[in-house]
Amino acid sequence: MRNQLLENANSVPSFRRVAIVGLGLLGGSLGLALKKAGFTGRIAGYARRDETRQQALGEGAVDEGFADVTEAVHGADLVILATPVAVILDQLPRLQPHLSPQALITDVGSTKRRICALAAEFYAQGPLFLGGHPMAGKERSGLENADARLFENARYVLTPIKPDDLKDGRVQAFRALVTTIGARPLTSDPASHDLAVAYLSHLPQLLSSGLASLIDEKHAAEELILEVAASGFRDVTRLADSPYSVWRDICLTNTENIQMALDALIQKLESIKVHLGDRELENEFLAAHQLRDKLREMS
Repeated sequence: MRNQLLENANSVPSFRRVAIVGLGLLGGSLGLALKKAGFTGRIAGYARRDETRQQALGEGAVDEGFADVTEAVHGADLVILATPVAVILDQLPRLQPHLSPQALITDVGSTKRRICALAAEFYAQGPLFLGGHPMAGKERSGLENADARLFENARYVLTPIKPDDLKDGRVQAFRALVTTIGARPLTSDPASHDLAVAYLSHLPQLLSSGLASLIDEKHAAEELILEVAASGFRDVTRLADSPYSVWRDICLTNTENIQMALDALIQKLESIKVHLGDRELENEFLAAHQLRDKLREMS
């Protein structure tokens, strides 16, 4: 399978030098995944902390480590912004003068509308920007949790600024690169992406964190017996391990969609509350089962 993927990648223009800006969970995992897939070009990495750069070099996630982001992206034909959303928004205009007009620049941000709108403003004359969001991650962030297998069988959403960008050889090369690391490319416009992830990613996170916070309050105030928490509760609150530093930017850049999703969930919970004592509750379970079946068919 690996050889087949590499052959597919070789059918389109290939990248010789990749710069990964941000060497946390996603950036480090991308570097490791590219190496595992047989990428033969050079991988440059930028991280603010010296220990992070040294760790990335030691683990083989990058070939070169830089403390200056403009030096890291110099000469790269593919630049991947793997930082929190707010940092991506800050980096996009700052990096533009330092990039080759022939380069492709992409990101891994969890929201896309503001990123793509800013890129459309600053990258109209080059290089080419392609929004990206790998639907992969872990509850724990940081390079120490990076994994070369993180993207295997995961959807990797691509949000081009213009539909015609998909015909560009650089975009086709990046799609092939995404495939080499085991991910499955999916194309969307930025607005549709942000609406979908509000319900399918951001809402589950806030539900998990809110539930865990509620139980913590009940435990402190009413001495709720935590020892009765079984695997179901632990599964539902698994996402509560995720750091606020990541989710702060997501909530700030997708507020309207998240509020709409929360309102819909509150209405659903109110309906369930009303029907706890009658057979209407069964319909909720049946609808839930149908969705779970659909998800299993898609996997």
